[in-house]
Amino acid sequence: MRAVVTGGAGFIGSNLADALLARGDEVTVVDNLATGKREFVPDGAEFREQDVRGELDFTGADVVFHLAAQADVQTSMQRPSYDADVNVVGSVRVLEAATAAGAQVLFASTGGAIYGECAEPAREDRELHPLSPYGIAKLCVEQYLEGWNRIHGASHVALRFANVYGPRQDSSLEGGVVSIFLERMLRGESTTIFGDGEQSRDFVYVGDLVDALLATVGRSGGPYNVGSGRETTIAELHRACAAVAGVDAPPHTEPARLGDVQRSVLSVDRIERELGWRAQTSLDDGLRRTWDWLRDPDAA
Repeated sequence: MRAVVTGGAGFIGSNLADALLARGDEVTVVDNLATGKREFVPDGAEFREQDVRGELDFTGADVVFHLAAQADVQTSMQRPSYDADVNVVGSVRVLEAATAAGAQVLFASTGGAIYGECAEPAREDRELHPLSPYGIAKLCVEQYLEGWNRIHGASHVALRFANVYGPRQDSSLEGGVVSIFLERMLRGESTTIFGDGEQSRDFVYVGDLVDALLATVGRSGGPYNVGSGRETTIAELHRACAAVAGVDAPPHTEPARLGDVQRSVLSVDRIERELGWRAQTSLDDGLRRTWDWLRDPDAA
C-alpha cells in the first residue's frame, strides 16, 4: 500500500508511519514541522516539508491518513480564525489532493471536543455539542467528508479520537496531560490540575489507536469512536502517573479553563462491531511504556 501521513512528524503520525513501514507499505510524510520533529520521521519514509494549506500532490497514493492539525483547544479559543485556517481550509486542501489521486482519506477527528459534556459513554449517533472552535472545526471537516462521499462516490472515514497518549507525545500541547504529568515528575517539578480533578477523560494508548487506523483502511462508514470506553478522572490519572514515576508529591490546583468539558468518555461499540477493533492496552501498562520512553527514548 502507498500511504501519505499528514502530520507524520508528530506524535501519532510518526507512530503510524513506523507501523506502516513495518508492514512493508510505502510511506510519504507531509509535515510543516510547526509542532512535529524531523527526527521522528522514520528511516524509509519519504519526507516532504509542506503545510497542508498549500498546494499538495498525492499522486500514486492509495490512502491519506490526515493527522495534521492545530490540536490545542486553548489556542482555538484565543485564535479561532487560525484554527479554522489550519483545520478546515487545510483539510479541504487534503481532500482536493486525495480526490485528484483517487485516494481514500482517513481523518483524525475528536471525540471530547465534538460531543461536549457526556452523561454516559458517547455514541456516534448522539447529538453533538462542541464547546470550542477546535471542536467546531473538526465537526465541519466531518461534514466535508460526508459531502465528498456523496458528491464523488468516495469512502472517506472520520475517526473520533479520545485522549491519546504514549511515546513521543508533546507535553506543550493541551491534549498531552499524561506527558505533562510524567515529564514534570521526571524533572522533579510540581504538577498542576485545572479544576477539581473530578473531570474525567477516556485515555487510549497510541499503539491501539494506530491499530484502529490500520483496521479502517479500505473500509467505509463511520464515523468511528476510537477510545478505551473507560473514563478516568484527572485525579485518578495523576495518582497512576505518580505510582509509575515513584513520586508522592500532591498536585497544585488552578481554576478550570474555558472550553474544557467536565466529563468525556466514548462508546466503542460501533468500531468493535463493524471493524473488530478494541483497545488492548491497559492504562497502567500504557503509562509504564510512556514512562520508560521518557527515561530512555532510544531504548524504547
